[in-house]
Amino acid sequence: MFPEQDAYRPLADRMRPAQLEDYAGQEHLLSLGKPLRQAIENDRLHSMLFWGPPGTGKTTLARLIANYCGAEFVTLSAVLAGVKDIREAVAAAKQRRQMHGQSSILFVDEVHRFNKSQQDAFLPHIEDGTIFFIGATTENPSFALNNALLSRVRTYILNSLDEAAIEKIIMHALEASEGLGDENLEISPEAINLLVQSADGDARRCLNWLEIASDLVQKDQGVIHEAMIQNVAQESLRRFDKGGDAFYEQISALHKSVRGSKPDAALYWFCRMMDGGCDPLYIARRLVRMASEDIGNADPRALEVSMNAWQAYERLGSPEGDLIIAHAIVYLAVAPKSNAVYMAYKAAMNDVKQSGAQHDVPIHLRNAPTQLMKEIGYGKQYRYAHDEPYAYAAGETYFPESMGEKAYYEPVGRGLEKKILKKLEWLRRLDRS
Repeated sequence: MFPEQDAYRPLADRMRPAQLEDYAGQEHLLSLGKPLRQAIENDRLHSMLFWGPPGTGKTTLARLIANYCGAEFVTLSAVLAGVKDIREAVAAAKQRRQMHGQSSILFVDEVHRFNKSQQDAFLPHIEDGTIFFIGATTENPSFALNNALLSRVRTYILNSLDEAAIEKIIMHALEASEGLGDENLEISPEAINLLVQSADGDARRCLNWLEIASDLVQKDQGVIHEAMIQNVAQESLRRFDKGGDAFYEQISALHKSVRGSKPDAALYWFCRMMDGGCDPLYIARRLVRMASEDIGNADPRALEVSMNAWQAYERLGSPEGDLIIAHAIVYLAVAPKSNAVYMAYKAAMNDVKQSGAQHDVPIHLRNAPTQLMKEIGYGKQYRYAHDEPYAYAAGETYFPESMGEKAYYEPVGRGLEKKILKKLEWLRRLDRS
């Protein structure tokens, strides 16, 4: 029987392994000979970041590293802590190193929730060795963390646990004395299979459900059946991590379905995200981007429809506003597609970044608000388009002379851009005449 003080600890916490050999999954990081495994076994501490879905063992691995390296394990939650807490933890680590020569691992769970100033607070103490920083995040660190912090840590990607790893965790929890071993429980093959599938690679979720199911077992039977797992998991059989990769994967699927003119698939992914708890306003904002990036001038109304859906949802909320966002999604999916403006913008930005400020504004395009500017030629020979035939100054150049003419925007032959294309072709013929 586990100690009395552990009676109130969740099964998932009691089952944290104490040895690397007992750690389930992440073989790509912890198999014999892998760099992280060697660093742990050889006591070569370094600051690092663990990126992966919930329940993949980020906290457990950080604790194991502290145990192997004899370091003090200090943990902060980015949900609750602030700069003051960071300073106190760093001060304690500094004192620990000076008085006892002991290293400190500062583990920050959900580090992506810290803002820039909070993340910056770690930098000098990582650099001078006061702390070894280990952060855990479910979000893509390229977007969620400062470059300054990322450059000072080594990022390790933790994968969702495969079925074999989840099953190993289940059986160990049923057999170990610190787990459910003293209850002499059995579990049916069907229950194991459903628990493995429902856990969706999340060990914490799996153990939480197993613990609840164990409380439902009739003491005279001692068998966990499939129906018990079904009862426990019926409200949570799908994972939608609002801050993790599933979020970005599903919004990507929605965006690509709209771009691919598949309204049914777009509606499916929208409903998946809504069912999982996504903020509808996030989707509304993304629709505005889709309207510009993938439809553009082929149907300028798409941007108007998207903006109207956003504003309507802000006024109505759910559930009334959900339908309006669905309305916009279907409109965007069936609208004619063009990325011509998006590609033109990227090409123009690329030219600007490569050439910087080396090209001057042509003299004839400069304003001349003072007499001196007029005397030195500012605005001279500028042709006012409204005074020209067709309100178009044929042959006039508006690019820097050192660049020459550029053609970034190339309309496609779909939707309104078909007319825009004809107009530009006509204007270009005027330029050549």
